Order: sequence, then structure tokens, then C-alpha cells
Amino acid sequence: MLKEIIISIQSFIQANEFIRRHKLWKWILVPGIVYAILFMISMYFFGKTSSQFIEWLSLKTGLSNWVSRMQSSLLGFLFTLSGLIFWLIQMMLYFSLFKYVILIIGSPVFTYLSEKTEAIIAGRELKFRLTELRADMTRGIRVALRNAFWQTIYTLSILILSIIPVVGWATPLMAVINECFYWGFSMVDYNNARRNMSVNNSIYYITHHKGLATGNGLLFYLMHLVPFLGWVLAPAYAIIAATLSMHAIQEKPGIIDNHLGHS
Repeated sequence: MLKEIIISIQSFIQANEFIRRHKLWKWILVPGIVYAILFMISMYFFGKTSSQFIEWLSLKTGLSNWVSRMQSSLLGFLFTLSGLIFWLIQMMLYFSLFKYVILIIGSPVFTYLSEKTEAIIAGRELKFRLTELRADMTRGIRVALRNAFWQTIYTLSILILSIIPVVGWATPLMAVINECFYWGFSMVDYNNARRNMSVNNSIYYITHHKGLATGNGLLFYLMHLVPFLGWVLAPAYAIIAATLSMHAIQEKPGIIDNHLGHS
């Protein structure tokens, strides 16, 4: 798994050179800017909603008043820390739902970029077939909905755990790993679809190559730490890097580097 995570990280680095050499910026910047704007707006409102929900929950349960009556600095610290963790898990849940909306809306662009990357690596022209594009888009939406369901179930379970003092401190890491895996899952599945894998076979494959999915999702989320520019580039880099990493796993060693050096 660690080796596959490293391959995914390397593929993100290689994606930058791949995009530059093959002039793919026009397929990245416009959708990326739309994504970044939607991300800013949604995170702003999600953040306000999360804070209001925590305040409402504290008052309704009487927990806030109880902590005040106890007059314990340690208890107050634990209460504040638990509230922060609960807020973070909520934000991850909101972001995961936002992410799946983007996967569904952006399915045509993701499908095209994945196929375009594959065609460049294979040294052939991309032949546009509307029926194939429609089939891949439908599959991408189906996988996104399936992943949204399971990830929401897991995240809600983590959300409940986050309320428990001390035990809940580990839940942000659990939530991040969960997020990374399911984003990378969708990215890798675009490649499995082209290899004529059924959805069930793709699930089996990705489950046995968790490193590819988790590594891809990890870099996708890390790019969000760079304001705006990272948000613009993250989705397209993820889909291109997923295709590059699949070739690094399945094809001849060095195939990515060879094509990166080919103008």
C-alpha cells in the first residue's frame, strides 16, 4: 500500500509536466475556476451552519450550562476541543457531499481528461464517440452516488464517535483517510471503465489497491491548502494523476517518464 501511495504522489508531480507539454490548460482552468468559486461559497455557508448546529446542540442538551457550572478549566478545555473536532468532522461531511455534486456535474470533463491522458500516453489520437462518452459519464455518476452513500454512512459513524472525549480525538484522521480513499476511488474507476471492468470488478480492484486511491485523494486534499490556485488545479490534477499512476502500476516501468519527455 505504501508503494502505491508513493506512486500516486509521484504521479501528481508528473501531472504538472504532462499538462504543460501537451497543452491541456484549457481543459483545466475554466472548470477549475468554476470549482474554486463553488468551493469558496459552499465552505462559507457550511462553516456557518456547522457552528450554529453545535451551539444549538450544546444548549438543547444542557451540556454548555453543565460545563459552566462545573467551573473546571480541564473540563472546559475538553469541551472546547471536542466541539472543534465535531465541527471539523461536520465540515468533512459537508465537503464530501459537495465533492460528489462536483463529480456528477463535472463528469463530462473528468471523463474527457482521463481519456485524453490515456490517448497521449498510448501515442494515439483521441477518437470522440458520443455513445462511449455517455456510457462513461453514466458509470461515473453511478459510482459517485454509490460512494456518496457509503462514505456518508462511515462519516456519520465517525461524527458520533467525535462526541466522545479522548476517543473522539482520533476521528479527524479517520475522516481524512475515509475522504481520501473515496475521492481517489472515483478517479481510478475512470481508468477501470476503459479497461471494460464492471463496477463490481472495479470495486474489487480498488479495494486491493487502496494505496492508489488513498494517495490520489491525499494529494487532492493537500492541494486545497493552497488558496484558490490549489482549488482550481486540484480536480484536474487528480484525474490526470490517477491515469498516470495506473500506467505506472500496469504497464512497463518508466512508461510515464518516457511520455513526459516526449513532446
